[in-house]
Amino acid sequence: MNRRMRQGIVPMTFSLFLVFCLGLSWFPATGMAQEEESIRLLEKSAEAFSSVVKKAGPAVVHVRVEKKTAGDVGPDSQSDPFDDPFFKHFFGPSFKHPSVPQLPEQFKSQASGSGFLISADGYILTNNHVIDGAEKITVRLEGDQELEGKVIGTDPQSDVALIKVSDGNKLPYLSLGDSDRLEVGEWVIAIGSPFGLDRTVTVGVVSAKGRSRMGINEYENFIQTDAAINPGNSGGPLLNIHGEVIGINTAIFSRSGGYMGIGFAIPVNMAKTVKAQLLAKGKVTRSWLGVAIQDLTADLARSFKLKEKSGALVTEVSQDSPAEKSGIQQGDLIISFDGKPVLDVTDLRNRVAMSSPGAKIELILVRNEKQEKLTVQVEEQPAEMTSSGSPQDQQLFQKMGMSLQDLTPELASQFGYAMGQGVLIAGVTPGSPAARGRIQAGSLIEEVNRQPVPSLKELQQIMQKTGDTQDVLLLIRSGNRSFYVVLGVK
Repeated sequence: MNRRMRQGIVPMTFSLFLVFCLGLSWFPATGMAQEEESIRLLEKSAEAFSSVVKKAGPAVVHVRVEKKTAGDVGPDSQSDPFDDPFFKHFFGPSFKHPSVPQLPEQFKSQASGSGFLISADGYILTNNHVIDGAEKITVRLEGDQELEGKVIGTDPQSDVALIKVSDGNKLPYLSLGDSDRLEVGEWVIAIGSPFGLDRTVTVGVVSAKGRSRMGINEYENFIQTDAAINPGNSGGPLLNIHGEVIGINTAIFSRSGGYMGIGFAIPVNMAKTVKAQLLAKGKVTRSWLGVAIQDLTADLARSFKLKEKSGALVTEVSQDSPAEKSGIQQGDLIISFDGKPVLDVTDLRNRVAMSSPGAKIELILVRNEKQEKLTVQVEEQPAEMTSSGSPQDQQLFQKMGMSLQDLTPELASQFGYAMGQGVLIAGVTPGSPAARGRIQAGSLIEEVNRQPVPSLKELQQIMQKTGDTQDVLLLIRSGNRSFYVVLGVK
């Protein structure tokens, strides 16, 4: 190797050595930089949550109510041991110890929950179940200031209530957001008074949307969250990261009575509609369409030769109802209501109910494999209708856990029944009295109280004649066998 080459190798070797040394120092520096960046991101997230809480916290209130409760179930009530059947067996029914104090007819109990201010002059949204039956409402603001609350209106069917504090003037309040824009996975913040601990803050995400059929309210479209919600949080706000209210914390799923990772909030868009009516009229007026509907299963979709897997299938049209007047027919599949797709039965039911009575709504439905457009003018729910918009007699069977519909030629052929043989059980709620009675979807009710029921109309007539009864005797056909079962309606 000549001298020139040796002279060139030395600087090159030194350069490689220098690069190697620099690299050793660079890798730890890079790791430290990434760690510091991660910490900065966490700090920014914490600052964002803290900022929301600082702005929203003062508008969240503690709601304390006083109620009258029957004396025999109150914590201070006293039972009379001499009324015990075991005692009377030995001493006779007329024996009475003179020293036993008489039970008070009623005593006052206290309960509490949360709420939040929505205006500077003191209007507050909370849950109906928080203030239901209250004789006195006390609202505690930030700084332990207490003001008397007055009920403006309540809506038990959605569990929303509007109250107002006296002397409300320039109070802090929260902005109402748009729950329709909420996405699963978004951060949310819950603030309330769990177990009486004012302005407790918990953070989580939206676990799911559109939760219904929970058996909590008549009208359900819950936001599900894993933000910790406990007794006392009811009526408090569920906030997005911008500090806007997107829900009213209402209930939890729990086997212990406390937080288990699943909480439910009423979407604020539903609460807005209810609030507007409570503010204007002190009550909520709902509309009805006049149809019995059910969800579309895969089997039903094949039977009706439908491509759609969403929508609400019409199983009955009430006489002289808005639906009948507009031309809706049994067997129609409603897939769009007022320009928006219909997801399922609950979706359609909620949207019809929240529509203003007298409003003209455009429907898109599928009939005989073809789409049709109809315009229906919804009307106020008649007094004799239940909150669900179903005939009262069908509501009794819904309480048993069954959804019913008349047989159609297609369904009769599918299940092997004859037209006029009975009323089809389209669905059975798990854990319901019907499910415990081993009744399955696809079965047929052939008789009610020993009388044949070829259609829903005859079934309703029989139930109207039956009157107020505890039990109903049903003859159920499932495939090639029939069996009797007694189910309670209360």
